[in-house]
Amino acid sequence: MGKLGSDLCLIKHDEGTDYFIHTILEIPIHGIVEPFTWGVWVSLSEKSYARYVETYDNPVEGDGFFGWLCNRLPCYPNTLALAADVHVQQGGLRPTLHLHNGDADVHPLVIDQRQGISIARAQEIAELISHAG
Repeated sequence: MGKLGSDLCLIKHDEGTDYFIHTILEIPIHGIVEPFTWGVWVSLSEKSYARYVETYDNPVEGDGFFGWLCNRLPCYPNTLALAADVHVQQGGLRPTLHLHNGDADVHPLVIDQRQGISIARAQEIAELISHAG
């Protein structure tokens, strides 16, 4: 059984419950002020999820949580279960997601988040997304 909202998701199953929140993954675009953004789901521990829900209406500045990316993003190799930090934002904004570098090979999405992408790459991703739906 599950419960899905625009910002929160719970999925109950025989082994327990999975907890998810909706976040924003930002990719800087070279020469552009506004980043390319993905709305993505992140799994959290029960404790982190409870804290997020508890402070949802009045986020605590500096709050953050460890989580796992739970979306496959087009134009990238498998993005499921990339380790990340969730940073809570004030003013009714969704939390932002900052990917970890990883231990061995750094994932291309992590590189793009750290180094940014060209305008042409951002347009390529946007076109792929618009044709996929």
